Parts: sequence; structure tokens; C-alpha cells
Amino acid sequence: METSPQIKSKFPRAGTTIFSVMTALANDHEAINLAQGFPDFEPPAELIALKHRYMLEGKNQYAPMPGVLALREQISAKINRLYSIEYNPDTEITITAGATLALSCAIMCCLGDGDEAIIIEPAYDSYAPAVRMAGAKPVYCEIDLETMRVDWGAVKRLINYNTKAIIINTPHNPTGSILNAQDLIDLEKLVENHDIVVISDEVYEHIIFDGREHQSVARYPKLAKHSFIVSSFGKTYHATGWKMGYIVAPEKLMAEFRKIYQYVGFSAHSPSQYALAEYMKNDTWCAALPQFFTEKRDFFRHLLKDSRFKLLPCDGSYFQTVSYDKISQLNSLDMAKEMTINHKVASIPMASFYHQPFAGKYLRLCFAKSEETLKKGAERLCKI
Repeated sequence: METSPQIKSKFPRAGTTIFSVMTALANDHEAINLAQGFPDFEPPAELIALKHRYMLEGKNQYAPMPGVLALREQISAKINRLYSIEYNPDTEITITAGATLALSCAIMCCLGDGDEAIIIEPAYDSYAPAVRMAGAKPVYCEIDLETMRVDWGAVKRLINYNTKAIIINTPHNPTGSILNAQDLIDLEKLVENHDIVVISDEVYEHIIFDGREHQSVARYPKLAKHSFIVSSFGKTYHATGWKMGYIVAPEKLMAEFRKIYQYVGFSAHSPSQYALAEYMKNDTWCAALPQFFTEKRDFFRHLLKDSRFKLLPCDGSYFQTVSYDKISQLNSLDMAKEMTINHKVASIPMASFYHQPFAGKYLRLCFAKSEETLKKGAERLCKI
């Protein structure tokens, strides 16, 4: 009798990610997809043309493991220009096949059996699984969704001998909140006398609103010495399907990162790297992103002003958190499904960003969409 191999699951309770689930449900019911975080408009035409050109010129084989040097040099120049800190392109910057892969490798290189990593909830859903894959334990600190502030005193109380990492995300997915200068100062004080690595997910660094400055970990030299910083070309250039990201860190941390990355991803898509390196010589794109997405945020919020949803503040990212407390008593997963099936608008339930059952009545909506998509989605939401 034939038998199949019995694999001991590392994630026995895990299923398909909520993003895939809600997108599939949206497709099945022909709903407007405001769930998964990707634009329904194209990257810059010039960037696409550059990528095509480099493919035709034969840049189709493996890039160096750390990434094409010209691109690392452009990243170094950008970070220095924005945050007044120098990262060595040779030893402190690595191009990766997407930001999620960079985050996972950073987590794996600084955590091991018995270690703990502090995660601030609600949190992007890849953090905790990567911590567990490293043999470590996720420890959670929850923010208040109405204030969207981190209680650093509560974070401090979680730190013990086993704490080896703190994972932060600003601008924040899913809430659209941002960390301010005082947040980063408080975090810097927390880690300066501890053997703790900060893993800072900054993939929405250029999508920030109302004249605010992105408070990158890179702005704080003492904190930067403890930190990995991850960003995303996909988010910045409307090209999430290219799966292009990068990570920066001090040389000693980066050396350990590359030991892991060389066996997991090895290198990222070569033509994309050459194209991005050339495109980044023109600095106007990133500078224009805040206004571009401010207009989308404000347009979407205006369309929803007469709805029964309560709109929470959105200071960055391209996500709008809404409360449906005055509409339904369903939990957020059931509400998201009900809206997709019966009202033809897909969202992400806030409960998906928590490790334990979450009773709050909140949903995440993505406004990185065309005006036509946003109008259709808002019209349906206003009828609920």
C-alpha cells in the first residue's frame, strides 16, 4: 500500500494568507478589490522602457549577490540626501527579491532558539511566522487603534534577557499611522544598553502626508547602529509584481544578513536593478509621491464622508482604516466577507493583523487605486 510522506508542519494552524483569500473572494464575486495592497495603475513608463532596454542589451543573468553596484550607490546617495547618514554601497546595502524576503532573512540572522522578538500589533502578517521559523518566540505589544500610539513603557516591560529584536513598521501597515521623532528617541533609549537588533520595515517611506517627514531609523545614528532598515522599490514605483526590495545595516549586521540571504534568495532580478539604478538618477519621482498619494487619500476620504463608516486618521502608507461599529456587530472577518459577497467591495479584516482573537470592528481599505475604482468602491460603501 502506497503511503505519502508525513511532514511535521511548522505552522499547523496556518492557512492561506488573508490577502490571497480576500482577493480570491473578490474575483469570485466580481467585487472591487480594495483589499490587497497593490496599485491598479502602472509604474513610470520610462522605468518600464529602461527595464525592456536592459533585457534587450543582455542583462539577463545573475546579478551579484549583494546587488548591482550602480543601484546600491544610488540607494546610498538617496539615504544620505534624505537622512544625512552614509551607508557603504559595498558592505552595508543589499538588493533583495522583495522586501518580505529581506525582512525574513534579517529576522533569521539575528534570532535563534529561545530568543524573543517584540512585535507591535496590529502587525504585517509575515513578521511572526519568520520569527517562529528562526526558532524564536514572538512577544506582542498592542497599540490603541483610536490613538495609534505606541506605549514604549509597555515595550520596555517586555524586554528581558531573551529579547534579541524589536520589529517596527513606519509608515504603518495596516493602520496608516507613523512614528514621530519622539517615538524614535524613546526606542533609541530602549535599545542603547541592550543587545537588541531593531528591524525597521519602512517600505512606505515615501508615502507620507500633510508636510510630515518620515522618521527613518537612519536619522538616529545610535539607533541606526542597532538596526536593519528595509524598503521596497515595488511600493515606491507602483511595481509590486517586480518583487524588488533592499536592506541597509551596519557592516557587521549586513555580513550576517548576507550569510543567510545567499542561500535563500541569492540575487534579485538583474534587468530591474539596472533600470532602477538609471531611473533613480532623476530624484523627482520620490519627491512627488507624497502629493500623488495625498490626493488619492483625500479623494477617497471625501467620497466616504457621508457613509456610516468612521474614518481613522491616515498619516502615511496607502491604507485607510475604517470602523464599522455603527453598522454591524459582525467580527471583522465575517464583515469583510459579507461586504465582498453582498456589497461587492473587498477589504482586509483588522483581526488578520493580530495573533489572538480581536474583537475590534475595523477594516483596512487600500486607496492606491484609480479614481474610477475609488468612485465605484465608495459608492457601494456609502450604501451599506
